Amino acid sequence: MNILFLTPQLPYPPRQGTALRNWGLISGLARQHRVSLLSFSGTEPVLPPHPRLQETCTRVEVVPQRDRPLARRLRDLVFTPLPDMALRLESASFRQRLAALFEQEHFDVVHVEGIELAPYLDLLEAARPRPLILFDDHNCEYLLQKRAFLTDLFLPHRWHGAAYSFVQWLRLRRYEARVCRRADRVLAVSEADAAALRALVPGLEATVVPNGIDVATYRPDQPPAPGMGAAALVFTGKMDYRPNVDAVLWFARRVLPAVRRVVPQAHLWVVGQRPHRRLEPLRGDPGVTLSGRVDVIQPYIAGAAVYVAPLRMGGGTRLKLLEALAMERAVVATRLGAEGFPLTDGRELVLADDPQTFAAAVIGLLQEPERRAMLGRAGRAFVAGRYDWRALIPRLEQAYVRS
Repeated sequence: MNILFLTPQLPYPPRQGTALRNWGLISGLARQHRVSLLSFSGTEPVLPPHPRLQETCTRVEVVPQRDRPLARRLRDLVFTPLPDMALRLESASFRQRLAALFEQEHFDVVHVEGIELAPYLDLLEAARPRPLILFDDHNCEYLLQKRAFLTDLFLPHRWHGAAYSFVQWLRLRRYEARVCRRADRVLAVSEADAAALRALVPGLEATVVPNGIDVATYRPDQPPAPGMGAAALVFTGKMDYRPNVDAVLWFARRVLPAVRRVVPQAHLWVVGQRPHRRLEPLRGDPGVTLSGRVDVIQPYIAGAAVYVAPLRMGGGTRLKLLEALAMERAVVATRLGAEGFPLTDGRELVLADDPQTFAAAVIGLLQEPERRAMLGRAGRAFVAGRYDWRALIPRLEQAYVRS
């Protein structure tokens, strides 16, 4: 088949969740199909596509991502009924490139990778012959904003965030439902997300294609990053992403002090690009390191005595969890952080939702290396058996078949 992907940023190198999923889908499909890519750059300045991406895809075209300053976002918030995500990647240049691609060749399937690319559905619908339009909902976005609203509502210093999320929640309910109705196929990353989308669109037949990884690239025996001690606690993720910022602040303020009282050498490593300004106070904390962007994430996960996923808002499934489990790290996560995966508390990881229980779980694992090893082995077996891309791509190909 001839398949076109529309992505919000270049999927290679795959350094964070969206890119990891997009690269897994693209590289997996390219073994059997022709895959082309039209993508926003996602970087400033615009960099040329990585040679690996050009070798994998039949063609790669990149459009610069326009700047959308805060003043413009506030104006749109007041004067348009659309959610912020519907306006984030609106681009005349992208429209022109997409239209030109359809003039040059016919695509059997077009992947719309995320709700930010939904503004281009009109061009896809008008194409003749019309391709099969597949909308991949990386997160159930209205649910993400609902959870963000409910989390921030009880924190007076975050009421401005709660107000923003309340507006976005209501707007996304309408917009996300319309996008799902317009697409020929809808992908969800978990059964929980599929159920949430069906609540929006009764009768929707969402196909679940979970997030996955190339398990072979996550070797448990690789050396850790320099400077990581024996009691390293690791969190990874894009650090200007609101759920990740909330998770790190909650852990650093509510959990880490209790851990360090019992295990003084415990140290939190926050590994991810573009740390948000809300994280700046943590730079003065001797128990915390903000790494910023790193080229390769695996050495930092390898250095974790315990990997923590203290997420309290968000949706979808967390690729970070698959990465940590595949590298045989002991994991402590909130139930929301592990949502969408059929994991068993105490077998592949430890679940904890309040600060005291979370701290006790981390302390217990730091003091029990044999238990950490047992959880690690079970975690890798879980991921290898269910979430390797080679097992997931056939499920995606089945979704292409027209009913």
